Amino acid sequence: MPLLTLADAQLSYGELPLLDRASFVMEAGERIGLIGRNGTGKSSLLGAIAGTLELDDGELRRNEGLRVALVEQEPRLPHAPTVRASLLLRGHIPSIHDERERWQAEARLTEFLHRFGLDESLSPDAASGGEAKRAALALAFALQPDLLLLDEPTNHLDISGIEQLEALVLRQPAAIVVTHDRAFLDRVCTRILELDRGMLRSYPGNYSSYERVKAGELAAEVVAQRKFDRFWAQEEAWIRKGIEARRTRNEGRVTRLERLREERAARRERLGSVKLTLGAGLRSGKLVAELTGVSKSYAGRPIVKDLDLLVSRGDRMGLVGANGAGKTTLLKLILGTLAPDAGRVRLGANVVPAYFDQMREALDPEKTVAETISPGSDWVELAGGRKHVMSYLGDFLFPPRRAQSTVRMLSGGERNRLLLARLFARPANVLVLDEPTNDLDIESLELLEAALQDYEGTLLLVSHDRSFLDNVVTQTLAPEGGGAWKEYVGGYTDYIRQSPPLRGGVARSAGVVGVASDASRGGERKRTKLSYKETRELESLPKEIESLEAEQQALVAKMHAPEYYRQPPDAMRADQKRNGEIDALLMQKLERWEALEAKAKAAAS
Repeated sequence: MPLLTLADAQLSYGELPLLDRASFVMEAGERIGLIGRNGTGKSSLLGAIAGTLELDDGELRRNEGLRVALVEQEPRLPHAPTVRASLLLRGHIPSIHDERERWQAEARLTEFLHRFGLDESLSPDAASGGEAKRAALALAFALQPDLLLLDEPTNHLDISGIEQLEALVLRQPAAIVVTHDRAFLDRVCTRILELDRGMLRSYPGNYSSYERVKAGELAAEVVAQRKFDRFWAQEEAWIRKGIEARRTRNEGRVTRLERLREERAARRERLGSVKLTLGAGLRSGKLVAELTGVSKSYAGRPIVKDLDLLVSRGDRMGLVGANGAGKTTLLKLILGTLAPDAGRVRLGANVVPAYFDQMREALDPEKTVAETISPGSDWVELAGGRKHVMSYLGDFLFPPRRAQSTVRMLSGGERNRLLLARLFARPANVLVLDEPTNDLDIESLELLEAALQDYEGTLLLVSHDRSFLDNVVTQTLAPEGGGAWKEYVGGYTDYIRQSPPLRGGVARSAGVVGVASDASRGGERKRTKLSYKETRELESLPKEIESLEAEQQALVAKMHAPEYYRQPPDAMRADQKRNGEIDALLMQKLERWEALEAKAKAAAS
């Protein structure tokens, strides 16, 4: 029996239809990634499934007794003396009649608060957005729901927190996740559900599988629409012929034309895309910044210690690390806006930076959208020439009526787009982006990636989005503990391959920076050779991984076949389950292979 069924659902916000006769069925054991453009109604759909929002029409059927937990994009914590007390109220835990069950729920809540690194005595009124999000996640897992609903759960989490969240979601009975984190979707999801122009479309497999299928669908849609438009134009031309033609015209063609006109009017065009172009401005000198023996501490805690770093023109550097590791502080040191406690920072000639602020502090909430982009003028000066502010805002999906709205009225995603619009309107040869991916949908993310790849200046990027880092940066700067930082060639995946197993694996997954011992950081290291069993395992792992990948490819091809959905539901569930098992096995074997490879290299060195 399906876990839940949505049939012919309709939901509108003003004149905008969010759900337009949308339908889907969810089976137990599925982990669905819900994707779509910002503003298409993903959060509203989660609210309808959770029962916090009423559909305008249609039907939502859930299994009797189904326990659902929803973590909103910006969760609110009830007023209480502590975060723990607030979560007990939010989860209605005190109202659980069974004393043993209530005690177990409270114990699980304490456990997950510690897992997410939260002080349970913190006041909920003083909690930041990130702390409130982690608190709501802790409660959701503590409640052990049959269906977990997560709305942008990776926002405000560092990479170690995201990886921990992935492991927790993989153990859930069922989940629906709204996220722009493509690596998360690839590791966790067994199916992708796309909300596009009010309709839900289902794609088996993870996000990478969806991308391959979607590319073909979009190409076919463009061809079909062109054919339709050409046929429609021909029919319109025929109906408008002269008097003699109208006397003899075929009434069937007239009827068909009316039907075509109705279909043409009803067809909802694909939503516009953000248009991003970056001007590098005046060319900087070869040297952008040079840090020599730089150190910086706060309250006796070393953030940066004895750092030597050279940033050259054209570098594309990504900064990674846990929240609080000092990434933003290091950016300010590189830019010369923060003085070091010790050491020297030298800036190069003609350095013109543009800074994307993680906290959006650069936006005045009282100014209008148009004033924010071009104060006192109707024109924006771009690298390719002048552009009217309304036309420029249209490139970032702001309609003319939205241009006169104040910044305080914008959503998180709109503020992000506005900050990017203002940033890109000012040519700069050093682009500094501190968490630019929060609140952006996947399509906008990919367009931003393409723009950054074409950017000719220097890029400094702080991000917890692993796919974004892999697709944009050429070197990665990571904390090693105790204020030490080390530069690695390549993106995040390359950094993981190059970093030592303990620091790259256990330390990060635990959400702790610098827990490796002094010996493991490069002092006297005990050389441990591979055992005979480990040597044989290392030799066999590539073939096992290759076999699993081949099985998964064959399974995905089978699930994409046109006749696939005529199979019995049990067979489809079995295929989906096996696909998820293969994902988990591949991850385990790849991690084991990397660990054994690193051990073999350490023994040989």
